[in-house]
Order: sequence, then C-alpha cells, then structure tokens
Amino acid sequence: MLRSLVGSEMCIRDRAGIVSTDEARTICDGLEKVKTEWANGTFKIQPSDEDIHTANERRLTELVGAVAGKLHTGRSRNDQVATDMRMWLADEIKEMREQMVGLLEVASDRAEAEVQVLMPGYTHLQKAQPVRWSHWIMSHASGWQRDIQRLDHMLERVNVMPLGSGALAGNPFGIDRVALANELGFARVSPNSMDAVSDRDFVAEFMFWSTMTMVHLSRWAEDLIIYSSGEFKYVSMADAYSTGSSLMPQKKNPDALELLRGKSGRVAGGLSGFLMVLKGTPSTYNKDMQEDKQILFDAVDTIKDAIPIATGVLSTLTISPDKMRSALQPEMLATDLAEYLVRKGVPFRETHHTAGEAVRVSEERGVPLSQLSLDDLKQLNSSFEADVSSVWDFEASVNSRDVIGGTSERALLEQVSNMREWCKHKPRSAL
Repeated sequence: MLRSLVGSEMCIRDRAGIVSTDEARTICDGLEKVKTEWANGTFKIQPSDEDIHTANERRLTELVGAVAGKLHTGRSRNDQVATDMRMWLADEIKEMREQMVGLLEVASDRAEAEVQVLMPGYTHLQKAQPVRWSHWIMSHASGWQRDIQRLDHMLERVNVMPLGSGALAGNPFGIDRVALANELGFARVSPNSMDAVSDRDFVAEFMFWSTMTMVHLSRWAEDLIIYSSGEFKYVSMADAYSTGSSLMPQKKNPDALELLRGKSGRVAGGLSGFLMVLKGTPSTYNKDMQEDKQILFDAVDTIKDAIPIATGVLSTLTISPDKMRSALQPEMLATDLAEYLVRKGVPFRETHHTAGEAVRVSEERGVPLSQLSLDDLKQLNSSFEADVSSVWDFEASVNSRDVIGGTSERALLEQVSNMREWCKHKPRSAL
C-alpha cells in the first residue's frame, strides 16, 4: 500500500510539474527498499522519529538523498493518516464480509440438513409455540444478513479519499485528486478539505457495525448456552469449543460462546468511548483523534476472531432431536386451538378467550391440554367438533404456517434457498 499510495501521488505530481519522472522513480524505488526493511524486520526506528511518516521519510532520505524532501510536498499527516486508515479499513471490511458470508453458508447448510427437527419456540424464555430447529438457525442468519448489508453500505462511505486536503485548507499545487483517487482505488474524493481531515464518521460507523454484529453473535451465543445446559440438553458443543471444569469432572462449559458474549461488551464500550472523544472536538483535526486507532484495531481484531469461532461452533455442534421433541407440550398448541375455532367462523377475540379457558381447566385438573374431552371443550364453545383432535399435531402446527418467513417445511426451505442465492451476490462497492 505504501508504494501504491506514494507512487500514484508521485505520478500525479509529475503531471502537475512538481516532481519529474526520474525523481518519482527514485523516490518510489527508495520506498520499495523501506517497505522491504519493514517486512523483514530490519527497519530501525530512531528516537527522532515522530511517527511512521517521519520515520519513513528519514530513512528514505538516507537511501536516496535530498530528493526525498519532495515526498511531503503539499501533504499533511492529517490527510495522510485519514487516507491510510480508509484504505486499510476498506481491505479489512472486504475480508470480514467474506467471513460473514461463510457463516451464512454454514447456517443455510445446517438448516436444510436438519429441517425435520422440531423444537419449542420461546418468548420471554418461556415455551410458546412449536418451531423448526432450522427456523431458529435462520432467525439468527437473518440478523447476520443485515450485518452484511450494513457493511456493504458502509464500505461506500469508507471508500472516499481525503488525500489532497492538506492540513485543512487543501493542496496548492493543482493535483488532480479525482485521477489520484482512481489510481488508489477510491470511489470518490472528499468534497471539503476541512471536513476531510477531521471526519471520523467512518470509524464511529464501523464501531457501531462491530457492536451490532457482536450483539447479534452474543444473542445467538446466549441461546446456545441455554440450549446446551443440563436443564435443556438440546445441543452439545464440540470439544474444540468447550472446556471442562478444573474441579468438577462432569462439567462441559461453553467457553467459546461465553467469550463471544463477553467480547460484545468490550466492542460496545469502544463505540461509547470513541463517541465521547468526538463529541467535544472543534472543527478540523485535533490530537484527540489519534484515539481512533486503538479502538478501531481492537474491534477489527475482535470481529475477525469472533466470526470464525461462531462459524466453527455452528458447524460442529451436535443436536439432540429427541430432547427437543420431548420438550414440546400440548399447551404450546393453545393458539392452534383458537385458530381451529377461527376456521369454524368464530371471531378470534372469542376463540382466544375460549382457548385460555381450556388452558385454565386443564391446569385445574392437572392434565395436559390435549386430554380434555370433546364434551369438555363443547362446554367452552359449541363450535368444537370431533375433528378438534387434529389440533394436537406438532408437525401439522408448524406446517400450517406456510407463508413467507413461516415455519412450514416449504417456507423454511425457501428461506434457505433465498439466503444461498443472496450470498452469491457482490456488493456494488466490489463490482
């Protein structure tokens, strides 16, 4: 990136009559040597080096002489740093997008393979209605899909070149910023030099994206932590993503999931802290903005570790279909009982009350809802008939919700097919 950034600018300056072709070649060749020294660990930082830019220019001068002094013509560390950060983050975003797509592909494969497995669906962490295990998987995949969509939109705003803005007032040497942006791979140039050197919206936006993505992973992890507990035993974590207890040999702790959950708080804290840094800064560049590096680098590292871990967990965990099925209870079909009456022409408000009364009667008698007789039900509503027995079928219940986004097998497989097709598309910024 160093050679590309400076080499392209030297080329543009050549057109502006500032740096000759020979001088540009000398500078770029020298920078290549500097780059090699960094790569092989032989670059020696000196006490006089203020930052990476002055270190590079100092070393370049040692290698090629006084012509290195033209390197900084019309430039400021203000626009250089902002440009470097945007180029670096754009590359990282593309890598993270590929990771997220990989997670979606694993989710889609698993959802299709295990589409027949039924389990309780929960609201308020209480059993609510029967759903497919695959429906649960795709519910989280939908959130991850939105994360990718936000990432694509954000990349368009990251891909704006501030180079040529100088310290705050612009470049006085007539550099063609549009041509420079094209050579460096930016989509467009920043429209205002004062804003360009202080704009860290892209950092804050990435921090929000990181926070939202980690929140999605944390909620998914929390579900699996619950489902893997001894009280549920719906799933079992692979040994690679869990550990035993140092004291209790029977324990198998979902450490990877707990770390994902914990890391989400760290990333969210970075977002809050950086917004507090930005809120009090006056216009253009201020030294406060160097605080963007630590939180940005940490968030990128965290996300790039978290996504593969989540992918590994999802691809290797073992499910217990029997445990999930045995957790289904007739009371979870109370809504289906109300819907049965709706199909008989009874208004829903009335059927909802009737189903609630049926639940009350079953609880008072200490029997499952499905064991109420036809006579018991007719006392609650005369529209009940012998075919009410068909209500107590979990498979029929999930398949009755045969709408886009529903729990039927057809609707679920449609979700999977649509997700796979979506994963194939490339964002506009990558075209």
